[in-house]
Amino acid sequence: MLDLTKLAQQMQGISQHLTLEATATRQRLERAELVLAQAQTRQAELVELQELWRDRLTFTAAVPIEPLDTRIAIAAPPNAHTIIATDGSQIAPSHHEIAYCYLINVGRIILHYGQSKLPLLDSIPEVFYRAEDLYVSRQWGIRTEEWMGYQRTALETAMMAELGQALIEEGQDAPMISLVDGSLLHWFLEPLPAEARDRILTPILAAWDQLKAIDVPLVGYISASRSGEGLNFLRLQSCAYLAPDCATHCSGVVDRAPCQILDPLKDTALWAKLLQPGQRSPLWRSSARIQDYYGDHAIHFCYVHVGSEIARVEVPSWVAQDESMLNTALSLVLAQVQKGYGYPVALAEAHNQAVVRGGDRSRFFALLEQQMIKAGLKNVGTSYKETRKRGSIA
Repeated sequence: MLDLTKLAQQMQGISQHLTLEATATRQRLERAELVLAQAQTRQAELVELQELWRDRLTFTAAVPIEPLDTRIAIAAPPNAHTIIATDGSQIAPSHHEIAYCYLINVGRIILHYGQSKLPLLDSIPEVFYRAEDLYVSRQWGIRTEEWMGYQRTALETAMMAELGQALIEEGQDAPMISLVDGSLLHWFLEPLPAEARDRILTPILAAWDQLKAIDVPLVGYISASRSGEGLNFLRLQSCAYLAPDCATHCSGVVDRAPCQILDPLKDTALWAKLLQPGQRSPLWRSSARIQDYYGDHAIHFCYVHVGSEIARVEVPSWVAQDESMLNTALSLVLAQVQKGYGYPVALAEAHNQAVVRGGDRSRFFALLEQQMIKAGLKNVGTSYKETRKRGSIA
């Protein structure tokens, strides 16, 4: 139980700290604008330096594809269009439950605008209970709970591609996008053993290939992004050496390198100051290492002032390189945010369809218990620990 009386004593210290941080952030923003203006004058040179010294850099810096002073107003969306979205939730496995298994529930959304078509709002649950599902990841030292999250990502992507394919086969001709909640850069797969990574990444890339083949743009929407990839590019401008050879010049630096004059500022803080509502930043190409396995799907991104915040919007290279497709995708994303009062309505609905609440969890295990009893299994029930946690002793 939270003791608010004791907590109140700490509030004054927190408020003083936040006041000092706000002042420091304003100073960093002024410095960032200055460095950005300097980098604009030698953008091509900095890009060349990054490409040349990439393997010697100790940080990940995005590459600007357009001039750094680009500010583009996003056009209004076409009246008739369609939005596809998926999101997932799960019931994690627990040895304290009546059976060791887990469930993944994927919410599916299709919203048609200006077409007099009914929407799709449903979810597809799948239970994993076989030994090959529960313990296959142990051979790579990956916990079952962690593996479940990876599988959820793959299922969400596969179902999204299936929805797009089904719409095309039905004769869909209005513009549409497939919208993902979160980043398309699955960096968490990078440290996995090759076999484990392939098990997850192969179906994801296959789904992306399917979307590319039917010309349905794939878009990742990141709210409250904490990325600093864009500002990391400005570290090349702030570098005190002729060549940005971090491995040689800064290998012994313990705290902060000389070029980190903007840390801990994030990209969104800078673009919040530079963009007007409805505008987007320059397009960037991510340099995240996981893209070494992405093939033709190198991730590009820009920052969009959606009115309520600065959102990071990611697309694969085949969308970024098609100006018409990119502009349409961005216009549909912005329209979704406006319809959702600050967050894409399709993603909010996909989350609502997918989320597994406490009551859903209880009903799932009650249904499972009934089936186990019908099958003649004995001693069916939760552990004493789980039973005690569910009942108050007060």
